Amino acid sequence: MIESVHWSSTGVDSQARSIAKAVSYRLLGSGVTGLIFFILTGKGTLSLGAGALDMGLKIGAYFVHERIWNHISYGRAKSPEYEI
Repeated sequence: MIESVHWSSTGVDSQARSIAKAVSYRLLGSGVTGLIFFILTGKGTLSLGAGALDMGLKIGAYFVHERIWNHISYGRAKSPEYEI
């Protein structure tokens, strides 16, 4: 099933979309961190702990970063001041 995409009139991502993007990105990034820890230490428990801590802290940081950037107009297309 394909869902249609609905953009808000402001062009700003919803909080739910920002959370979904943060979680998916951190799953990938934290998996890489865990893999690096495992390669360096050979300890699975330490690797899982490092990956989990990395994910928790960085999801929060990314969410805050994303919400701040929603208030910055740099690089966004400007809306016309009037419509015909």
